[in-house]
Amino acid sequence: MLEVVLDTETTGLSVKDGHRIVEIGCIELNNQIPTSKKFHCYLNPERKVSENALAVHGYTDEFLSDKKKFKEIADDFLSFIKNKKLIIHNAEFDLGHLNNELKIAGKNTINENEVIDTLELARDKFPGSAINLDALCKRFRVDNSKRINHTALIDCELLSKVYINLIDQKEPTLNLYTQANEEKKDLNKNSKNLYYKKIVKPSTQELDLHRKFLKKSLKKNFFN
Repeated sequence: MLEVVLDTETTGLSVKDGHRIVEIGCIELNNQIPTSKKFHCYLNPERKVSENALAVHGYTDEFLSDKKKFKEIADDFLSFIKNKKLIIHNAEFDLGHLNNELKIAGKNTINENEVIDTLELARDKFPGSAINLDALCKRFRVDNSKRINHTALIDCELLSKVYINLIDQKEPTLNLYTQANEEKKDLNKNSKNLYYKKIVKPSTQELDLHRKFLKKSLKKNFFN
């Protein structure tokens, strides 16, 4: 089954305020495994980037000024995602912006039935817990050290790993057997001869002798 992990960066939060897309990132999955196929582009939004958005992704008006407009890449984008389920974190945001761009370009919009929202998957699985991408990376031990700024392609790479954990319902932090094995492996690296202490149970005779010794010893210490 072919799927596409997708993320966008924008000039601001709301389409109603005229905000536009400045970056699209896509990674193709085949049976939940990333293929070599990716779609990535920066876009000229034909408007200024808000200060809040600039703080998130770092794309300046000057950097974006010579990039293609969405209508120039629309057909390539639609061809890449055709007949594939879209995996998006907080799909309402990205889908809203994508469909706005598609309408402006005179293209058919994306149906929400074609989308799996990992935010909803995480909300169902971890009610009451933090479910943003960074929190899920931490929960599933996904290395997100490269995520200094929010960039579409890096976020797609992280989300593809988080998605696999979500649908497999894995919880690595609770896998005590695996954790114990990993600790044992680490110990083996530092020791050529690993040994285990054998627990020896005393015999009945040994227990009797021990009781007599304690009785004699306690009596002596108590009265002296």
